[in-house]
Amino acid sequence: MARGSSLGEFELMVLLALIRLEDEAYGVPIAREIEQCAGREAALGSVYAALERLESKGLVSSRLGDPTAERGGRAKRFFKVTDLGLSEARAIRRALTSLWNGIPKLREQMS
Repeated sequence: MARGSSLGEFELMVLLALIRLEDEAYGVPIAREIEQCAGREAALGSVYAALERLESKGLVSSRLGDPTAERGGRAKRFFKVTDLGLSEARAIRRALTSLWNGIPKLREQMS
């Protein structure tokens, strides 16, 4: 990503959920994955807004599926992570892990 570009917390959650779901995911399963894994409500409109921002940054790509009768003739928009998106997720993980390590106050309490 270009210098000065960054991901917000929710964008990162959407990107990670998409990576977990692998190729060809769409809004509903992405929102469900965030809710199940992060315990955070993910409104569908917020998920799609984040996906659009991620796509404009080149971190995900999308394609329209075939129209279906159960969706009233509308097509689903499927998303997949790009190589740049994977690289960015790895870079964020390295940076956060580096910052996190060595902070005694943030260590898990052993019971």
